[in-house]
Amino acid sequence: MNWIDTHAHIYDKKFREDLSDVIDQCREDGMQQIYMPNVDHASIDAMLEVEAKFPECVATMGLHPCSVGKDFEKELYIVEEWLNRRKFAAVGEIGVDLYWDKTHLSRQQEAFRIQVNWAKERNLPIIIHCRDAFPETLELVEELKDDRLRGVFHCFTGSEEEARRIIDLGFYLGIGGVATFKNGGLDKVLPHIELKHLVLETDSPYLAPTPYRGKRNSPAYIPLIGKRVAELYGISTEEVLAATTANAMALYRENG
Repeated sequence: MNWIDTHAHIYDKKFREDLSDVIDQCREDGMQQIYMPNVDHASIDAMLEVEAKFPECVATMGLHPCSVGKDFEKELYIVEEWLNRRKFAAVGEIGVDLYWDKTHLSRQQEAFRIQVNWAKERNLPIIIHCRDAFPETLELVEELKDDRLRGVFHCFTGSEEEARRIIDLGFYLGIGGVATFKNGGLDKVLPHIELKHLVLETDSPYLAPTPYRGKRNSPAYIPLIGKRVAELYGISTEEVLAATTANAMALYRENG
């Protein structure tokens, strides 16, 4: 059993010069699969090219909330067109982001509802992006929740109470490089949450773990995140590997 990175944008231009070397390093470090969330129409071609070249890289399809603007209906049309054209591992990443701009909240909410319904229709998980918008995002998930809705809250950095509310909805928590940060806060949360609710991610090229913080992130750093999680739980890295890989496979079970 090998590591799975449940969230990495390795089709990003920051990998343009050395992606083959990065993938080789991932293979050496025991990486089983790398799931690539889409951003918008401009990221699709690069993402699908990476998927075609590297069999461990798996594409998802969705519209990122930061790409939800006045013309978001056109963006959603492209997403739907691709979802109808071929199979993807998930619908994502989707959600609400109020960090940069609060004026598009209603559009982000509408785009989220539409994409969640597409995920339900296709029995796919959703990958949720939630930044400075936990109450708004949770309200949407609670509104749309039924036995067909499942997925992961990507880049979880919240409180124990927030973690439990997410878990109560049947969602996984995506744990990344923030877990290794000295003041990241997850050291006070994760020990109170059962390991069966966690999946690991890098969000490459962003949020690199210590000791690479501030540099380009890579799926090859997943073992560092796993090691830190093991320290927080007081268990072996092998136990974290086994549990989080099983969780990731369950999350993306349609792609077994």
